Amino acid sequence: MKTAVIRVDASVEIGTGHVMRCLTLAGELTIIGFRVIFLCRCHKGHLIELIENKGYQVIKLNKPNKEVSYKLNDLAHSKWLGVHQDEDAEETRTALKEYKEIDLLIVDHYSLDNRWEKKFQNIVNKIFVIDDLADRKHDCDLLLDQNYYPNMNERYKNLINHNCSLVLGPRYALLRREFRTEKKKVRKYNEVKRIMIFLGGSDFTNQTTKAIQAIRLLNRPDILVDVVLGASNPFKSKIEKIATTINNLNFQYNISNMASLMMEADLAIGAGGITNWERCYLGLPAITVSVADNQSLILECLDEKGAIKNLGWYEKVTPEQIADALSELIENPDRLKEMSKISMDLMERGKRDGIYLLIDIIRRMT
Repeated sequence: MKTAVIRVDASVEIGTGHVMRCLTLAGELTIIGFRVIFLCRCHKGHLIELIENKGYQVIKLNKPNKEVSYKLNDLAHSKWLGVHQDEDAEETRTALKEYKEIDLLIVDHYSLDNRWEKKFQNIVNKIFVIDDLADRKHDCDLLLDQNYYPNMNERYKNLINHNCSLVLGPRYALLRREFRTEKKKVRKYNEVKRIMIFLGGSDFTNQTTKAIQAIRLLNRPDILVDVVLGASNPFKSKIEKIATTINNLNFQYNISNMASLMMEADLAIGAGGITNWERCYLGLPAITVSVADNQSLILECLDEKGAIKNLGWYEKVTPEQIADALSELIENPDRLKEMSKISMDLMERGKRDGIYLLIDIIRRMT
């Protein structure tokens, strides 16, 4: 049996998206005969229990020491790691010593770059990096960036080693099988009857409350609204209390039927991250706000393409703006239909799903 190790973290600040997409990848690797092991640091808001409940072994890395200085870390997201890269690499190497052979090391972390990856060249067979930012160098055998950019074929030109294979674009988004099942259904647009609000697994800036305030301003009791919170949302109690005061609002927490709920919706309010591609894949039009620096450019590109209506940086977005955007789209079903088509075209629906092509590449390279 081949062994794959996944180095990934979740936290209140990092969010849950990295772990969730790695869980999707782990499931596909398991199907083709891999044993999959996760390495996760014990940040506040980690998802270690969730990973273990999915049946995977998790090697727990030490909880970050808040007193440690990170001045030696020079990446834009260095603080997300909680320790210096060298310390993380040493701790990871020590944890992996008990395994005779590691066929694939998967790295999904904005705080790690080629300096970390080089330390594993002699103890693993292949290294696979998942990135979204193209803001640091990598030394790996395979790199996936599942995002849409007009210049996506040029972004990693000077950032990777010469023998690295690139897999680029939304077609290769690591979407769970439930989404691939739901895509068989046909979406129709006559009028907006249901709106979905989901601002990410943690939503630590609490944009969900702002979206609920917009629903109040919209004043459309005939439209059903699903408010969905992830397991790491720190405002759960407050939001649940608010939700109970609105008759047409359903409060949903830590759900397992995201794909079917998206398919039932006619319009969404959301942020960036992996949820972007889940919505696009199912052709669900969305009003978005950017809640992290790495989301801004992607959302701007999707807005320019006509796939979403992006309102910009969350601090500058008001409930009134969200309500106005909702009214505009509700009154224009043809616009919603066009947004849906553009979204699905970006995902290249109708072709073989990219995740299967990615798994074929991994099978050949290992």
